Amino acid sequence: MPIIKNPDERNDPPRPLLEHLMALRDMLVFASVAWAVCVIAACVFSPQILAWLKSPAAASEDMLQGLDLTSGFSTMMSIALWGGTALSFPFLAYAVLRFVFPALTRREKAILLTVLVAGSTLFTVGVGLAYGKTLPLVVTAFQSINEWVGLPVTTIRIEGYISIVLKTVIAFGLVFQLPLVLFVLGWFGLVTSAGLRAKRRPAIVIAFVVAMFLTPPDPMSQLMMAVPLCLLYELSIWAVWLRERA
Repeated sequence: MPIIKNPDERNDPPRPLLEHLMALRDMLVFASVAWAVCVIAACVFSPQILAWLKSPAAASEDMLQGLDLTSGFSTMMSIALWGGTALSFPFLAYAVLRFVFPALTRREKAILLTVLVAGSTLFTVGVGLAYGKTLPLVVTAFQSINEWVGLPVTTIRIEGYISIVLKTVIAFGLVFQLPLVLFVLGWFGLVTSAGLRAKRRPAIVIAFVVAMFLTPPDPMSQLMMAVPLCLLYELSIWAVWLRERA
């Protein structure tokens, strides 16, 4: 007995073009308002978010300083834009789903929801790894290099630090989508487990190249991204293989 009753059935009948345009307008208005509200909320709570972003610096936290008159404003705007966009993602996804769902079958709806849940989970795992493990190692590595060179740093520019934190966190969240992307491609027959297995060595090289560009310029953070990326590629091979067997 199928899990989804009549999986190829559509709940909604075809609608005229005018209704589609009105639905598109409603989606864009809802998404824009949700994004604006989330940006404002992130701006209001920017002191608390900044404290969270400063946490990986640990012992170096007292060194984080604003050196320009506009440091507070520029930091607040960065937090508002990046944080607001991240916070608004569930609402943006809801708006898009509400627009496209009438055109999908029950099976396609279930697949899309599964992909969204899996993608959100993988993104959260990537962010957690970057925030909890990689960033503290990055700060410690840079401080150790500064002391070894003979240029101890007593003040860290807050704008540069926030930029490193945001780029690292977002980069980890995005690269952790690799298994999901490859699984979807395998689902539609665009890649095979045998093909992925044959390209394992080039994929490992590409993983280290990607890590070199997406992480701060220190070997530790590059390894912290490249190694999980290689493991995720291997996981993708098995996921595609299981799909082929099914």
